[in-house]
Amino acid sequence: MLKMRFLSFALLAIFVVGGLSAGSTSVLSAEKDGIVVKDAWSRARPDGAKVGGAFLMIRNKGDKTDRLLEVRSPVAKRTEIHESLMKDGVMSMAPIDDLPVPAGDKVMLKPGGLHIMLMGLNENLKKGHEFPLILVFEHAGDIKVMVHVKDAGAMSGGHKN
Repeated sequence: MLKMRFLSFALLAIFVVGGLSAGSTSVLSAEKDGIVVKDAWSRARPDGAKVGGAFLMIRNKGDKTDRLLEVRSPVAKRTEIHESLMKDGVMSMAPIDDLPVPAGDKVMLKPGGLHIMLMGLNENLKKGHEFPLILVFEHAGDIKVMVHVKDAGAMSGGHKN
């Protein structure tokens, strides 16, 4: 009888844990060929907004520099890697062709610095929603993560080392 209860409990635990992981579609962190992409987030945008931004951390655990060449997402007609620049007291943004990720180092994409521009939004970015982002690296290739939409005024996605 005790053996039967234990077996029932074990099967229930496997079902519950398996069900939780099977039901989860979010990829909070992705790693391929030494490149780790994690903590992807975006700010909520008002209905009808045409642009948004995405922020994340990229860590290169490998022994050679890789480069982020392109970013794609179905939520936008166009995506670009951007940097924020301060010149003569005026802040501006400009696209960059690629983003080096040095071996053994990390690169933070955050508000006011390097970031991903989402232009021509195909859907509203609402707090609590998620959308896919595909980062294309020179060596690691495509890495897909889910971007979590936070409050419109969020300044951090909870990046940790």
